[in-house]
Amino acid sequence: MDIYIGFDSAWTDNLKAPGAICAVGIENGHPARFHAPQLVSFDQALTFIQKVRSDSGATLVALDQPTVVPNLTSMRPVERVAASLVSWLGGGVQPSNRGREGMFCNASPIWRFLMALSAEERPEQARLAPDGLYLMEVFPALALASLGDGFFGRLSAPKYNPDRRKTFRLADWVRVAESAAQQAHLLGCEELAEWCRVAGKTARPQKVHQDKLDSALCVLIALHWRLRPREASLLLGDLATGYMVLPASPEVRGYLTKPARKFSVAIDGVVPPS
Repeated sequence: MDIYIGFDSAWTDNLKAPGAICAVGIENGHPARFHAPQLVSFDQALTFIQKVRSDSGATLVALDQPTVVPNLTSMRPVERVAASLVSWLGGGVQPSNRGREGMFCNASPIWRFLMALSAEERPEQARLAPDGLYLMEVFPALALASLGDGFFGRLSAPKYNPDRRKTFRLADWVRVAESAAQQAHLLGCEELAEWCRVAGKTARPQKVHQDKLDSALCVLIALHWRLRPREASLLLGDLATGYMVLPASPEVRGYLTKPARKFSVAIDGVVPPS
């Protein structure tokens, strides 16, 4: 059985603002296990992964947090490319650098988590590996541009973060949950699809609900990476300066080509030529 894990870490280890994690097991091409999204700290996430990881197949953890952050200031090159699209969609990208205390400084929990997890961080190998423990960085907000109907377009990013009360739209919350349910259904993961449908009916979503929904999006990205054709996904950036794995519609792939060329960032291992 292969195990797919989605982990929205929330970037810090604040007990009042935990992350969320979920998992799907696929055996002989069919869903065989589902662990519904639950709130976790980094330590609890590590325990969860160690408990549910596969004994005989591959385990892939899709983490919504930068894992390669060599820069001391500013943004990683991959974030500059991602920001060009996300800004056009009407969203924003948080910069990752070692100067951000509690998130990416040397004492930040992400580094302890990665060291304790001891997973291979080689996305291309993870896509086809028959066994082993793998981890890759993902970005749900960027992935939605390829996963949801109507999420690709000028200022079309869904406003589904309940903490941002001035911009939050319940209709967008419903659209994101329904899009996630549809993607899960297309992948044959009916328990995950049903969880997303129920989440979409939450009358008054809170931040914890969004964290759980984002963990579901993370696991969908992992499933997409391994179960869909390679050209349906995109590896943006590299393992030296930072990267992201995301589903990529032709429109998203096309849009990212120009900024990738501008900032000399690889798409699927190659910087787009001039």
